[in-house]
Amino acid sequence: MANPFTIHIFVANGDPEGMRIIDRMNWTGRGLVFRRSDWMDVRTREEMKSTGIYILVGYSHDEDEQPTVYIGQADGVKGRIDSHLKNKDFWDWAAVFVSTSGGLNRAHVTWLEYALVERAVNTKQCILDNGNVPQEPALTEAEKADTQGFMNEILQILPLVGLRALEFAKPVSVRPGSGPTRQREVKSERRDTIIVPAKADTFKKVFLGEDCWHAIRIAGGMIDKIRYIAGYQVHPISAITHVAPVSHIEPYGERGKYKVVFSERAKPIRQIPRGNAPSGAVQGPRYTSFVQLKKAKNLSDLLGTN
Repeated sequence: MANPFTIHIFVANGDPEGMRIIDRMNWTGRGLVFRRSDWMDVRTREEMKSTGIYILVGYSHDEDEQPTVYIGQADGVKGRIDSHLKNKDFWDWAAVFVSTSGGLNRAHVTWLEYALVERAVNTKQCILDNGNVPQEPALTEAEKADTQGFMNEILQILPLVGLRALEFAKPVSVRPGSGPTRQREVKSERRDTIIVPAKADTFKKVFLGEDCWHAIRIAGGMIDKIRYIAGYQVHPISAITHVAPVSHIEPYGERGKYKVVFSERAKPIRQIPRGNAPSGAVQGPRYTSFVQLKKAKNLSDLLGTN
């Protein structure tokens, strides 16, 4: 279990969505979180003249399920963010971290940039806008330990101000004992299967190729009940064609959606065609039972749309 901690958030202009200044007891750092539209006011603050690390956050396209993130550093962050205001359109808000004691130098923030970019690559929770992955700079053993400690403080703060892209996804629901044996034991007709629509290219790439399916909006009351996932391939196939047992479900992106990870490869089943069901019957996730799935002759048998 992680150790409990406290942070202090000062809302400088009284607007909860405006600039927030973040401090922690016995921490020599300070964080400033602000909207892009507030930058012209924020840039006048003394902290913006300091050496620091910054993160820009937003969405490049409306259809993106994961945020776009840019991680940078500078001797004076004001000038760098000024340039990003002109040449990077995607970001809506930013977080800047500096030292209140002057303890961060260029080598330290270069290491922070390297470590945070590497973490963003490994967590796979965002679209990283950094063109190049920086090389790890040389620090003494003591400097590296101190800088790692500063980064750990940043990583604890970011989820509390709305950015989880640098966290490794933690399952919100785990299916113990899932697999072929578990499938044979299922007799209940309670809803334990989620049906997801998919286009042919993404179905082949993700559902069959990556043994998962993501960017799904799942009803909160269903998360702990889902044992199986069934893939409905849209027109021209218009049928449920494959099913897989679920290993676990984890958050995906920053918009309240989930990723369903399979415990084994999806297997083809006797196709369950759309039949008389309306053409939009599976525009989003639908729920049924694995028992009903095995008995169904068409989609209407599962969704009750006859």
